[in-house]
Amino acid sequence: MSPRKLHTALILTSALVTQPVFAAEPETDELTLGFIKLTDMAPLAIAKEKGFFEEEGLFVTLEAQSNWKVLLDRVIAGELQGAQMLAGQPLAATIGYGTAGDVITPFSMDLSGNAITMSNAVWDEMKPYVPADTEGKPIHPISAAALKPVIESYAERGEPFNLGMVFPVSTHNYELRYWLAAGGINPGFYSPDDVSGQIAGDVLISVTPPPQMPATMEAGTILGYAVGEPWNQAAVVKGIGVPVIADHDIWNYNPEKVFGVTKAFAEENPQTMIALTKALIRAAIWLDENDNANRPEAVEILARSEYVGADAAVIANSMTGTFEFEPGDKRPAPDFNVFFRNNATFPYYSDAVWYLTQMRRWGQIAEDKPDAWYDEAAKSVYRPDIYRLAAEELIAEGKATSEMFDFDADGYREPTSAFIDGITYDGTTPNAYIDSLTIGLKTGLTVETATN
Repeated sequence: MSPRKLHTALILTSALVTQPVFAAEPETDELTLGFIKLTDMAPLAIAKEKGFFEEEGLFVTLEAQSNWKVLLDRVIAGELQGAQMLAGQPLAATIGYGTAGDVITPFSMDLSGNAITMSNAVWDEMKPYVPADTEGKPIHPISAAALKPVIESYAERGEPFNLGMVFPVSTHNYELRYWLAAGGINPGFYSPDDVSGQIAGDVLISVTPPPQMPATMEAGTILGYAVGEPWNQAAVVKGIGVPVIADHDIWNYNPEKVFGVTKAFAEENPQTMIALTKALIRAAIWLDENDNANRPEAVEILARSEYVGADAAVIANSMTGTFEFEPGDKRPAPDFNVFFRNNATFPYYSDAVWYLTQMRRWGQIAEDKPDAWYDEAAKSVYRPDIYRLAAEELIAEGKATSEMFDFDADGYREPTSAFIDGITYDGTTPNAYIDSLTIGLKTGLTVETATN
């Protein structure tokens, strides 16, 4: 390794770096990156199609993956050099839940972008419990309390209430569980001996790959699901379901996907990591700039078969500032997908800690951990030091301005109560937050003691 590259590698091992570095050649310039066919893979598609990867010295192949497990396994095995990931995946892998491996992220891919959809039959049963405005339209956000009597009627008939989500450590799983619990519904627990996530649950939540969600619901295998776009809008267009809440209304500006690589790859290729992060930041800026003026072009790119492969009109329903609930009930949703605004791309430690609190809440982390453990786990995976180096290079090169970024000093967002239940989340006090939640494991509890 040249002295310059060695110097850069040493810089990247420290989270205290404040000095920008000059651009250098990537150690590895030919990369294969994975993704799932969802609209929030957009930063990867845009970085490729607008030439940002190539301008940063990278020659990238983007490869769709069949599901989240295959994607993660291939990154850990080195078959993919990086990938769009569920925010919980690098954390779960690093702490050894599910597929184990040291995975890091220097870049948050987006905020929001998901919704919860119910079948037409379930929606018809929910509607009497949903407040309406003077025109008879449902008042949003819709609480899961409107779903509770429907679930109870299924239980009285001895019928299971089956719901789908995309992966056990997915944002969708935790958002679905959060929404249900806020409405007084127990979504069920995990334990070391039972990883179904259905222990003592009022509902049965299981995994379905995103593109298969509409067909699985249409077949009656599941009655509703939590997924990213365009698969909620697909249910509306097909006339088989109704999105009842967008995740923006469950947690305002919630973090969604991240870009993940193995820790070993990052350490062996520090300049490649900077180049990758620069290209992705540029793509995110492009997606949000001028009040989303580029979104129609982004829709046409994402509609291609090699990316999302869905009808452009379906993708546009959520990507261009609106969101359709029932047919004809299209409402303004300018922040349904956020790629750069609100510091969307910065890998906040507090975002990581929230996912860890939900793993603990539902039993994926079986026993108590001290607050310091959450902080250490977050810092072992989320890498704002790499992000900052990339952003500072972009500023120095005139590709971005300093006003675009907020290099948060400690990596924690301010406490927020922008949740559907109004409970305040402070990432610096995770155990106090867990104990404040109405349903779920609390200090001193295990699944066995909580359910017996």
